[in-house]
Amino acid sequence: MTRPDRTMADSLAERLSGLDLPGRLHLIAAEILGRLVFTTSLGVEDQALTHGLAMAGLAKGRVEIVTLDTGRLFPEAYDTWAETESAYGIRIGAYAPERTAEEAFVREEGINGFRRSVAARQACCGFRKVEPLGRALDGASGWLTGLRAGQSANRAETPLAEFDPARGLIKLNPLADWTRAQVDSFVRENFIPYNVLHDRGFPSIGCAPCTRAVKLGEPERAGRWWWEQEEKKECGLHVGQPSASIQPGQEPAIFESNPDVKTRQPEFAR
Repeated sequence: MTRPDRTMADSLAERLSGLDLPGRLHLIAAEILGRLVFTTSLGVEDQALTHGLAMAGLAKGRVEIVTLDTGRLFPEAYDTWAETESAYGIRIGAYAPERTAEEAFVREEGINGFRRSVAARQACCGFRKVEPLGRALDGASGWLTGLRAGQSANRAETPLAEFDPARGLIKLNPLADWTRAQVDSFVRENFIPYNVLHDRGFPSIGCAPCTRAVKLGEPERAGRWWWEQEEKKECGLHVGQPSASIQPGQEPAIFESNPDVKTRQPEFAR
């Protein structure tokens, strides 16, 4: 079997660009001969991709669908998880934080210690997300994600396929060139289960303590780690370890929705 490399990824990205979603998924399954893993966050893009895999007959066996169960997810995320398994007759594998690391962090920093500093937040993301992701992708040749270029400035150059030299695999982003409106329409038209928090102003949903609703006019990921600088807000799964810093007046605070401030609504909620 040919080892994944940059040339293979670039060639695949070019061929994927002219295809619809089913065509993209079938081409990926045909070209990536080794283990294929789709890591779903259970957000709307990933729900659309799960549906696509199921309709293409790839969600049972050919592509492993897994999620990172951080232990701090919203209850609505677990409901979406269960609904998705029921709707498509699949099991979504779970990768949880390593127990010793989690216990050590809570003992040293406190249960919400990630709010003490950016370094502490990065450490929390490290053992809750990055390390479990490494186990999920161990031995994989291809990694499917629901990343889109329009999600944030950090992701503006997201390609349909790229070589991940650190992991030695091809990272595949079949929805990279979709708009949020396209995703919402696809979910609505195909009656795809989705997290009800999307109807409450949460376009991007991560761990409960680190996610708030966004206001009209804010970027999709403005509610993630909202106390940090906008341009550097990532957990390390997709862009390496971030180096954000807290600005004066951006100290952590529990988000309280203002009834006078409208939040963004997804297309399928209108």
